[in-house]
Amino acid sequence: MTKENETRDPAVPLDRRALLGLLGAGGAGALLASHAALAADGAEGAAATEPYDLVIRGGRVVDGSGAPGFEADVAISGGRFVEVGAVGRRGKQEIDARGLVVSPGWIDTMDQSGRAVRNRGSGGSKVRMGLTTLIAGEMGTPVPADQVSAYLADLDANGMAVNFGTYYSASQARRAVAGSSAARPSKAQIAEMADLVDEAMRAGALGMSTALIYPPASFMTTEELIELARPVGRYKGTYATHMRDEGEFVLDAIDEAIGIGQAAGTDVHIYHLKAAFAPGWGKLIGEMGRKIDRARAGGLNVFADMYPYEAAGTGLRTTVPNWMFKDGMAHAKEQLRDPAIRTRLKAEVAKGNQKDWTNFVYNAGGWDRVVLGVPFSEEYDRFRGMKITDIAAALGKDPADAAWDIVLAEKQRASAFYFMMSEKDIETALKFPWIGIGSDAGVRYGPGSDKGYPHPRSYGCFPRIIAEYVRRRKVLTLEQAIAKMTSVPAANLRLAGRGLIKPGNWADVTIFDYARIDDVATFENPIQLPVGIEHVIVNGTPTMLARKRTPARPGKVLRGPGARAA
Repeated sequence: MTKENETRDPAVPLDRRALLGLLGAGGAGALLASHAALAADGAEGAAATEPYDLVIRGGRVVDGSGAPGFEADVAISGGRFVEVGAVGRRGKQEIDARGLVVSPGWIDTMDQSGRAVRNRGSGGSKVRMGLTTLIAGEMGTPVPADQVSAYLADLDANGMAVNFGTYYSASQARRAVAGSSAARPSKAQIAEMADLVDEAMRAGALGMSTALIYPPASFMTTEELIELARPVGRYKGTYATHMRDEGEFVLDAIDEAIGIGQAAGTDVHIYHLKAAFAPGWGKLIGEMGRKIDRARAGGLNVFADMYPYEAAGTGLRTTVPNWMFKDGMAHAKEQLRDPAIRTRLKAEVAKGNQKDWTNFVYNAGGWDRVVLGVPFSEEYDRFRGMKITDIAAALGKDPADAAWDIVLAEKQRASAFYFMMSEKDIETALKFPWIGIGSDAGVRYGPGSDKGYPHPRSYGCFPRIIAEYVRRRKVLTLEQAIAKMTSVPAANLRLAGRGLIKPGNWADVTIFDYARIDDVATFENPIQLPVGIEHVIVNGTPTMLARKRTPARPGKVLRGPGARAA
């Protein structure tokens, strides 16, 4: 098949270490000569005077391979790169990129926009951050398995400003067959759940996702997950996981993820890699990297994404032990009103982690390192952005009681920030050769439209990589950082024709001012657009020009390998 809808290619090679810093291999001159030769071959038979669709002039091309940047023009026609070098032919449209960096379009490997792209498709904050491709689905698709094909077809028909692919969730399958309780499903039910995964794969899902700290996924056993992942392995898809633990027992969680991939024959994508456990800072992260390196050396394609912040963002209800949800959310909230139950819960929070529950409060170091995001309750709305301890003091309550009263009042899941990571560990993880970048955020619509209190990663994640960890701290070179946002995730996710500025590839481009680029969003004031992103191009069509959004929606659905097999 030649349609771009079928672009998750299992034939894309997995060993892409050369993209991450073998900068001396050939050098920029050889790379430029190679580009020119490819362009010349591809141009045979074309009228030399026919204008290209778009020419980007005079920028510093950092092509995504990890090799040094070089000054060149970039020509685009038919949605693809056709020439890189000294382009003599004019373009129907031209962009002056002198003084700017020309990069492949950035790939968000952990996006949360499955509903937003369906409803609006404009890309919002994602385009403003320089993103051209979103990979969503931690919580699955916004439709059941038998509607995934129609969902993706609608996205194609209605148009998007970004390319988009998604996973289907194991939790979706479990809820559809066995409900949300902790009851162990029968073999027949597990087989039915696996059939739903297979159906979603044939419809175009990239693989199966899990979020194992959240019920009902937290009730699923390793053996159950292996059975559900087997259809994914048959199609050479990916098992993507928010692991069972990211703190004290994170090494066990990595072992589980690797074991599932090995048993089911899947690739393994670990969401937002982190050592979220203050006593383990400086120790756990290195061993996590070594475990993944060993698995990769053994032939398993294991990779991960991360966001560059010290705080995680998730629901406030995660401060309640998982056993409370064994009979569903309504029953859990009913129990949460019981003073005797609360006494027991407070003791469990103080005790620390359990094998079946990640204790975010304990891992962060206490309630004073938990900050309320959006309460989704008028009663508590005035406390947005405040520490739980400060909210408790204002209300004259114990911090746990203050937090759980907010949970009881929420109209939808109240959010919170948990300051559980260290900057040194972030720097260590950024250097892992297989790490990509994922915002763990959905599309937002900027000042005046955004009424929430989002994590700053929603507006600043990708610019922050360059501003903070390249320009200011020099943790990465610019070429390394660009590779982590382009070619590395494209190779790991097997996205054919993406991630490199190379003749024949799809023309996704992010053009930015290196001296000016910055993440402006903070935890105190998170609804702020980044600066320094000048132009964004998706499949050869600009979605942002001179810092102004265009109405174009040239994005494509990136279907997984099961769709081709079907």
